[in-house]
Amino acid sequence: MALRCLLVDDSARFLQAAKALLEREGLVVDIASTVPDALRRAGAFRPDVVLIDIDLGDQSGFDLARRLDEHRFDDRDDTNGPGIIMVSTHQREDFEELIADSPALGFLAKSALCAGAVHELLLGAPGQS
Repeated sequence: MALRCLLVDDSARFLQAAKALLEREGLVVDIASTVPDALRRAGAFRPDVVLIDIDLGDQSGFDLARRLDEHRFDDRDDTNGPGIIMVSTHQREDFEELIADSPALGFLAKSALCAGAVHELLLGAPGQS
Protein backbone atom coordinates (compact mmCIF):
# COMPACT_ATOMS: atom_id res chain seq x y z
CA MET A 1 0.00 0.00 0.00
CA ALA A 2 1.33 3.44 -0.97
CA LEU A 3 2.34 5.93 1.69
CA ARG A 4 -0.34 8.62 2.16
CA CYS A 5 1.17 12.09 2.49
CA LEU A 6 -0.46 15.42 3.34
CA LEU A 7 1.65 18.34 2.15
CA VAL A 8 0.98 21.70 3.84
CA ASP A 9 2.46 24.90 2.39
CA ASP A 10 1.18 28.40 1.68
CA SER A 11 2.86 28.49 -1.75
CA ALA A 12 0.56 27.13 -4.46
CA ARG A 13 3.51 26.81 -6.83
CA PHE A 14 5.50 24.68 -4.36
CA LEU A 15 2.45 22.55 -3.52
CA GLN A 16 1.85 21.64 -7.15
CA ALA A 17 5.54 20.94 -7.92
CA ALA A 18 6.11 18.88 -4.76
CA LYS A 19 2.84 16.98 -5.21
CA ALA A 20 3.80 16.02 -8.78
CA LEU A 21 7.29 14.93 -7.67
CA LEU A 22 6.10 12.82 -4.73
CA GLU A 23 3.31 11.21 -6.76
CA ARG A 24 5.81 10.26 -9.50
CA GLU A 25 7.83 8.58 -6.75
CA GLY A 26 4.84 6.50 -5.60
CA LEU A 27 3.29 8.47 -2.74
CA VAL A 28 -0.42 9.31 -2.58
CA VAL A 29 -0.50 13.07 -1.92
CA ASP A 30 -3.14 15.52 -0.77
CA ILE A 31 -2.43 19.21 -0.25
CA ALA A 32 -3.49 22.04 2.05
CA SER A 33 -2.45 25.68 2.27
CA THR A 34 -3.79 26.78 5.67
CA VAL A 35 -3.96 25.34 9.18
CA PRO A 36 -7.77 24.92 9.16
CA ASP A 37 -7.62 23.29 5.72
CA ALA A 38 -4.83 20.95 6.86
CA LEU A 39 -6.80 19.89 9.93
CA ARG A 40 -9.89 19.15 7.81
CA ARG A 41 -7.94 17.26 5.18
CA ALA A 42 -6.00 15.26 7.78
CA GLY A 43 -9.28 14.01 9.24
CA ALA A 44 -10.68 13.03 5.86
CA PHE A 45 -7.49 11.83 4.11
CA ARG A 46 -5.90 10.09 7.11
CA PRO A 47 -2.28 10.53 6.04
CA ASP A 48 0.61 8.37 7.19
CA VAL A 49 2.85 11.43 7.14
CA VAL A 50 2.32 15.20 7.08
CA LEU A 51 4.97 17.46 5.55
CA ILE A 52 4.54 20.94 7.04
CA ASP A 53 6.22 24.14 5.90
CA ILE A 54 7.67 25.89 8.95
CA ASP A 55 6.46 29.28 7.75
CA LEU A 56 2.81 29.21 6.68
CA GLY A 57 2.54 32.95 6.07
CA ASP A 58 0.82 34.40 9.14
CA GLN A 59 0.43 30.91 10.65
CA SER A 60 3.02 28.69 12.31
CA GLY A 61 3.86 25.26 10.98
CA PHE A 62 4.94 24.32 14.50
CA ASP A 63 1.47 25.16 15.86
CA LEU A 64 -0.06 22.93 13.20
CA ALA A 65 2.39 20.14 14.07
CA ARG A 66 1.33 20.27 17.72
CA ARG A 67 -2.36 20.23 16.82
CA LEU A 68 -1.91 17.27 14.47
CA ASP A 69 0.13 15.42 17.06
CA GLU A 70 -2.82 15.66 19.44
CA HIS A 71 -5.21 14.45 16.71
CA ARG A 72 -6.16 10.79 16.79
CA PHE A 73 -8.18 8.85 14.26
CA ASP A 74 -10.89 6.73 15.84
CA ASP A 75 -10.47 3.66 13.64
CA ARG A 76 -6.73 3.69 12.90
CA ASP A 77 -4.70 0.65 13.90
CA ASP A 78 -2.08 2.85 15.56
CA THR A 79 -2.82 5.56 18.09
CA ASN A 80 0.14 7.76 17.28
CA GLY A 81 -1.46 9.65 14.42
CA PRO A 82 0.51 10.64 11.34
CA GLY A 83 4.26 11.14 11.33
CA ILE A 84 5.18 14.81 11.07
CA ILE A 85 8.11 16.22 9.10
CA MET A 86 8.91 19.94 8.99
CA VAL A 87 10.10 21.40 5.68
CA SER A 88 11.58 24.77 4.76
CA THR A 89 13.79 26.64 2.35
CA HIS A 90 15.80 27.69 5.42
CA GLN A 91 18.54 25.57 6.96
CA ARG A 92 17.80 23.11 9.75
CA GLU A 93 20.18 25.01 12.03
CA ASP A 94 17.93 28.09 11.82
CA PHE A 95 15.17 26.15 13.62
CA GLU A 96 17.12 23.47 15.52
CA GLU A 97 15.61 24.19 18.96
CA LEU A 98 12.05 24.60 17.67
CA ILE A 99 12.29 21.33 15.74
CA ALA A 100 13.67 19.52 18.78
CA ASP A 101 10.82 20.86 20.94
CA SER A 102 8.16 19.94 18.38
CA PRO A 103 6.47 16.59 17.75
CA ALA A 104 8.20 16.40 14.35
CA LEU A 105 10.20 13.31 13.47
CA GLY A 106 12.67 15.51 11.65
CA PHE A 107 13.32 18.16 9.06
CA LEU A 108 13.80 18.19 5.30
CA ALA A 109 15.08 21.08 3.25
CA LYS A 110 12.65 21.68 0.39
CA SER A 111 15.52 21.19 -2.04
CA ALA A 112 16.04 17.66 -0.65
CA LEU A 113 12.38 16.67 -0.67
CA CYS A 114 11.78 13.26 -2.22
CA ALA A 115 9.93 10.06 -1.32
CA GLY A 116 13.16 8.35 -0.24
CA ALA A 117 13.97 11.10 2.26
CA VAL A 118 10.43 10.93 3.66
CA HIS A 119 10.70 7.15 4.08
CA GLU A 120 14.10 7.50 5.81
CA LEU A 121 12.71 9.91 8.38
CA LEU A 122 9.67 7.73 9.00
CA LEU A 123 11.90 4.74 9.61
CA GLY A 124 14.10 6.76 11.97
CA ALA A 125 17.12 6.48 9.71
CA PRO A 126 20.00 8.91 10.24
CA GLY A 127 20.83 11.54 7.67
CA GLN A 128 18.13 14.15 8.17
CA SER A 129 18.64 16.84 5.55
